This record gives sequence, structure tokens and C-alpha cells, in this order.
Amino acid sequence: MKSWWVRFRLNGGLLLTLALFAPVPLWAGGSVSVVSQAQWVQVKYVFDGDTFMTRRGQRIRLLGINTPEVAHGDEPGQPMGEAAARALRSRIAGQLVRLAFDRQRKDRYGRTLAQVWSRDGDWINGWLVAEGYAHVYTFSPNIKWTEPLLKLEHQAIAAHRGIWRTDRFAVLTADAVSAKHVGQFRVVDGVMGKKLDKHGWVFRFGRLKVSVPRRYRALFDAPPAIAHVSEGMRVRGRIRTSRQGRLYLALHSPQDMEWKP
Repeated sequence: MKSWWVRFRLNGGLLLTLALFAPVPLWAGGSVSVVSQAQWVQVKYVFDGDTFMTRRGQRIRLLGINTPEVAHGDEPGQPMGEAAARALRSRIAGQLVRLAFDRQRKDRYGRTLAQVWSRDGDWINGWLVAEGYAHVYTFSPNIKWTEPLLKLEHQAIAAHRGIWRTDRFAVLTADAVSAKHVGQFRVVDGVMGKKLDKHGWVFRFGRLKVSVPRRYRALFDAPPAIAHVSEGMRVRGRIRTSRQGRLYLALHSPQDMEWKP
């Protein structure tokens, strides 16, 4: 079994300490629910595995995770999309739940971004990741819960739970990335190759070119390729093609990459 660790610190070390040493599953019993400005809401309708509406008409998007898409109109659903939606309904439909927030409360669609706890204290975002219904999906500045979510994702991947058993979401190796993966958000394992710019913000990673766009570089302590060329790593993001037809993946935050020990 592979083990991975994350080379960054969670905002608020107490939160991580509680998560790592909790005697119950990380998602259970509120083990990481060190929160402020919490809000209780009544769930009216669950749209899919990561979105629901409250009785007052507030649309809530579960923060820090992403579940497979369900069918929309003529667009077919993704593998396990309906299973993830059923899983969320089974935990919160019609229930009173607690919301906790990070720095940015709304997304570009006007949805409220929140970590969600059931009335008995189970961390719903973490539970979905732990059971393989969701993958970690994080963008700065909302990173307060990223590290415990990644810990749960590592366990789900190692156990081949849920989405990690499917061809659509299984971890790719960097040398196996191809044009058929363009447009997909994927987790990719491989070895960092040579840097492709003088500062180390762009580097080769198997068949991918991985880069940190200029607008996100201030979030990083240093360019990724400065000291780590030829080290094993894991990256996550949407696979795209450049104007020259080459495959690339952009890192939007330090949490989008992890180093093998």
C-alpha cells in the first residue's frame, strides 16, 4: 500500500491534531468540527452528491469536494453520480444540519460554500470522501479543511472504494495520460521531470506539462521544481490541451500537489 503525505500546514494546527488522533473515523462525531459562525439549516431537497437546497431556498455547495455528475437534460451522468446523490440524501434529506464556512462563502454561481455536519455530529463532506463518493476539490483561499479531506481520500484510494474503482476516476499514472482524458478532472501519480522554465513554475510530468499559472504563484512558498526534480509526486486538476495540442495540467494551489515520502 502506498503512503502519501502533504508538504504544507493546515491553517490552525489544532484542527489537524484532533483529526489525526481522533479514536473514531475522521468524519464521525464532529472530530474536525472546530468551527466558528456556524449556521443550522433544514434540508429541503438534495440535487446531487454535493449540492442541496434549504427550506429557505438557500443553495448549498459542499465545500472542498466534488462528486460525479448526475444526468442533466441530454448530458449523461458520470459513473456513481446517482449513487453519490442517493448517499447524500440518505444522510441529510429533510434533516437539520450544521454549516461551517471558510474565507470565501459564495461561488460564482451564488451558492453557499460550506462544510456540513449532521445533527449527531458526523462530518458529511468527510464521509462522502471516505466512502469513495467524492474526490477532494479545493481552490484557495478555502483550504481550512483540505488536509483532513486529503487524508480521507488517501485511505479511500488505497482501499479502491467507490469512484476509485471506476475507469473514469481511478488514479492515472503520468505516462498513461492521453487525449481521451482531456476535460476530465483527474488525480495523477508520477515522477517530476525537468523544469521547463528557468524559475521552475513549469515542469514535465510524464506525458503532461504541469504549470502554476502566474495568478496563483503567490500562494506557493517556492516554485515546485526548484528542489524536487526527479521526485515522485501526485497532482490533481483538469487535463487540457495547449494551442500546440500538448497535454497540460494547471495547479491552482499548493494543495493540488503532494510529494511521496
